[in-house]
Amino acid sequence: MLKIIARLKWGIVWLLVGATFLVFLWSLRHTHFYPDPLLERYLQLASSVLAFTFAANALVRFRGMHDRITLILAFAFGLAGLIEMGANLAPTLAGPSLTVPLAWMVSRTLLAILLVAALLVDRNLPLSREPNKEIAWALLIVGAVSYLTSVVFFAVPATPKIYPHALIPRPWDLLPAAIYLIAALGFWKRLAHLDSLLDHALFLCCVANVACHVAMSQSFMRFDAASGAAQFFEATGYAIVLAGALLDNAKLFDQVSRLAISDPLTGLANYRRLLEVMEAELQRAQRTSRGFAVLLLDLDGLKKINDNYGHLVGSQALKRLANVLRYHCRGMDTAARYGGDEFALVLPEAEEAVAVQVAHRIRKRLLEDGLEPRISVSAGVAVFPRDGLTIEKLLHSADNALYAMKANRNLEDGESLLDNPLGKQGAGEWQSAEKGKRRTIR
Repeated sequence: MLKIIARLKWGIVWLLVGATFLVFLWSLRHTHFYPDPLLERYLQLASSVLAFTFAANALVRFRGMHDRITLILAFAFGLAGLIEMGANLAPTLAGPSLTVPLAWMVSRTLLAILLVAALLVDRNLPLSREPNKEIAWALLIVGAVSYLTSVVFFAVPATPKIYPHALIPRPWDLLPAAIYLIAALGFWKRLAHLDSLLDHALFLCCVANVACHVAMSQSFMRFDAASGAAQFFEATGYAIVLAGALLDNAKLFDQVSRLAISDPLTGLANYRRLLEVMEAELQRAQRTSRGFAVLLLDLDGLKKINDNYGHLVGSQALKRLANVLRYHCRGMDTAARYGGDEFALVLPEAEEAVAVQVAHRIRKRLLEDGLEPRISVSAGVAVFPRDGLTIEKLLHSADNALYAMKANRNLEDGESLLDNPLGKQGAGEWQSAEKGKRRTIR
């Protein structure tokens, strides 16, 4: 029911838009305003530049995403821009002309056909496995479509003419308008399962091109008001699709940047990001003479959890620990997955006592999360500059403290760690390791 109401609402919206547009066309048809022919040239030139720019961005996107639709769109917009650029540089006959420029019809119809072709290819074969070969095949397909489109128009016995006193002075422009409408409906349906900025921009670009050719169909001579409006709609469509591509590429770049520094399973920082944070902390500490602490955490009994409950539960256990690190540490701290079942926590401007308190809080949160199987962690702390002046020495010191803790922690009643994660002495007891230079949590 909600879908029906939503469709009805959008239907009413588009009917109002269409009615407003028809009134706008009627006003253009009866206006005595004639734009400067130089303005039309500027609009054509702007459209060509926008088409070339989008084609370049689409090629870059294809190299990263390997989606065939952007490859076809890159060649489609690039070829349309090339044809229009050539027509724009050619000399124009002086005075009004009653014939439709073939370059306009070929480039606009070609782009419309390739938009529909891109939708069909994306529906059946969306991704490319061999990008280099795909470029060659796409060039072949675009070249074949371009040749056939040109042959159709140049094979027509009579050149498309303009009929100034007819209801539709340029009926030929309704052909690309119909193809663009089909493409617009296709991209509208595509938005139901893909909600990217580029897809929205492609839909709006198709709508703008429908408006472009419907407006051009009301042009009764070259360089009249309807023709100027059509050129404006064309440039607007290109600008929309270029803006959508740039914004979507920026969004993808941001996602890739986050993935490059985050662990795919837990969402915490990865080892690379951990090293970057520690390097920044080392430089800050050397400038301010204020140290920091590194806390290494090891999930106890992960192998036993995997053997008894399966690897899926083991992965969930890692996520449980990651969630505790994410939500129950200071905002200035950096939690990272160090590797396997080991995690690291960088604590800026923290001494050993603060690291101890943080470690106890983490273990307590794990104990109280109410999920099965119960999990616990072992921890080791290293403090700059006491335990090392480099990243390698600090991590080595914390790692030694962590494994010294694992080796020295013996529960008095023989209970396993999973049965009693904190032991009889509780979470607050500490024991010296390696002559007191490093400390470990019991």
